[in-house]
Amino acid sequence: MQFQSPQAQVLCSELELIRQHLTLADTTVLELGCGTARITRLLAEQFPIKRLIATEVDARQHEKNLASHYPTTIEFRSGGAQAIDLPDNSVDVVFMFKSLHHVPLPLLDQSLKEIARVLKANGIAWILEPVYAGAFNEILRLFHDEKVVREAAFHAVKRAVDTGIFSLDKQIFCHTDTRFADFAEFEQRILNVTHTEHRLSNELYQTVKRQFEAHRGTDGARFDNPIRVDVLRKV
Repeated sequence: MQFQSPQAQVLCSELELIRQHLTLADTTVLELGCGTARITRLLAEQFPIKRLIATEVDARQHEKNLASHYPTTIEFRSGGAQAIDLPDNSVDVVFMFKSLHHVPLPLLDQSLKEIARVLKANGIAWILEPVYAGAFNEILRLFHDEKVVREAAFHAVKRAVDTGIFSLDKQIFCHTDTRFADFAEFEQRILNVTHTEHRLSNELYQTVKRQFEAHRGTDGARFDNPIRVDVLRKV
């Protein structure tokens, strides 16, 4: 397994990748760490999923999700990947979109075992993680360096494959397109997230703003973010 692929430069979207590689018709799907549920809603709207369970460990964000309008196929639940409140062999596909590295390091291996437990035989775990590279990462690491946790998440997946919990179906490397209209949107979406408290000094805040503004054009700021998708199959 590769942690990253410097040669991968193709732009892609999460939803198009899913269309290319998975069949979701009449499936029970679990999304772990759904955050603001942006992708959750798109999955429910664009794919013929029978049941979509979306969990979030951040209590404040979970309450916001419950209070929002959403398709009836979605079930929002509170909880983390390390203890999934579902029966054995009950889910066809598990998605994690840039959320595995947010699991506390001591709970990574347990989380992957839980994913395998709830998956049906031959079920798929779709683990999408950001690669530690790129201009956006250089801004992020000024106030929230994720090098250790991203590497730990990768090695946990590799251990799950090496020990036979999963087989590796494939790895996909490409770049996603992230855009911000201005620094105010960056601050709202990145600095003011409820799951992590970012405390920046005024000096650091200004440094982050300067680096962001260096990438801003007439139509906002755009970043190509390298990602890796580990597609795992339950053994």
